[in-house]
Amino acid sequence: MKNQNGTFKDWADANVTVQIENTVLYGYYTLYSVILFCVFFWIPFVYFYYEEKDEDDASKCTQIKTALKYTLGFVVICALLLLVGAFVPLHLPNNNNSTEWEKVKLLFEDLGTGRLAALSFSISSLTLIGMLAAITYTAYGMSALPLNLIKGTRSTAYERLENTEDIEEVEQHIQTIRSKSKDGRPLPARDRRALKQCEERLRTLRKRERHLEFIENSWWTKFCGALRPLKIIWGIFFILVALLFVISLFLSNLDKALHSAGIDSGFIIFGTNLSNPLNMLLPLLQTVFPLDYILITIIIMYFIFTSMAGIRNIGIWFFWIRLYKIRRGRTRPQALLFLCMILLLIVLHTSYMIYSLAPQYVMYGSQNYLIESNITSDAHKGNSTLAVPKRCDADAPKDQCTVTRTYIFLHKFWFFSAAYYFGNWAFLVVFLIGLIVSCCKGKKSVIEGVDEDSDLSDDEPSAYSA
Repeated sequence: MKNQNGTFKDWADANVTVQIENTVLYGYYTLYSVILFCVFFWIPFVYFYYEEKDEDDASKCTQIKTALKYTLGFVVICALLLLVGAFVPLHLPNNNNSTEWEKVKLLFEDLGTGRLAALSFSISSLTLIGMLAAITYTAYGMSALPLNLIKGTRSTAYERLENTEDIEEVEQHIQTIRSKSKDGRPLPARDRRALKQCEERLRTLRKRERHLEFIENSWWTKFCGALRPLKIIWGIFFILVALLFVISLFLSNLDKALHSAGIDSGFIIFGTNLSNPLNMLLPLLQTVFPLDYILITIIIMYFIFTSMAGIRNIGIWFFWIRLYKIRRGRTRPQALLFLCMILLLIVLHTSYMIYSLAPQYVMYGSQNYLIESNITSDAHKGNSTLAVPKRCDADAPKDQCTVTRTYIFLHKFWFFSAAYYFGNWAFLVVFLIGLIVSCCKGKKSVIEGVDEDSDLSDDEPSAYSA
């Protein structure tokens, strides 16, 4: 709606501006409502439907009834979140810094409560869960994915040789134990337990042998071997992007720690005192449509890929209990639904993560406004006033700069913003820990995971298991 010199375009009068803002806001209403529908109804319903489908004697009608019964609990939770959000007090605590506090109050007086507050509280609650998922999976995946691409996997031929040696060793051990009962004497309880363990170990090693033989002769292994140089290039690119994100996030969080309005305001920051690369790049790209959207799409896709890598390496856990493993070709439908749920919440948290990476872009974008500046002219032997453009910030007049709807939507409640701030520090710590762990770990096996109990049968090895 504005030119780069800070003036409004001819068609952007007050009525049109309000209409555009409301259209964007209703668009957020619609899209965020779809997210609530998926998280609190559709995904739980399909999950419990598949849970009942595992029962052989369950009819389709019974499956639907049972799924609806369990899904009703999620609907009640959603209703409670909307109810709490509609009535939770939005007033900010008192603060001694009156100047900064006036800015905070003016910022959030832009929109009222009601439907916005109820929906904002629900989405912020989901974003908080998405933050925990991002700390767990995305932060680790940002280090694990590029380093795994660079290091690659172990040689299939070398693993087969090692496995063959292990099989021979276990067979000799079994033969030694059985030789003790050649004269008809029964084996002691200790030897019987050892024999049973050795036989179980032998079955596992022979299963590994079948997988290794299958993978060594598969076309997928040969194709991946040909792409090895490209994987190394991608790995280097991913680790450089990860370092760019980490540096930008660290500088942004440090800026909040030093120059924000404090924890009682959710560490809201006005302007930028410590510049970071993404905060400078995105407003610049916004001046040329659609370069900023392309970069935002790349950032989101990067978070999705690294999150999937983290989930695949860690698995899906409920506290200390592992629920599912994610493996290509051998993943249960319920695990895929959990994967969709986690990725949905992580992408939801990405909305706030982008604010942490580029606060200027998320709040005001590339908007400018005009200020009057006094200049001295030698020709006229006096002072004159000249209107010069300045980047929009919290000091700008309210009718000259528009705060983005997404910023107000995600920062309606100061306590959520404070939690996101500390979550960003936790994200950086987990990334560093994951980077150290990924550097210390050796190359992955080409059949990593087949030794463990699988969610589906491993009798038919997958061509994509490598």
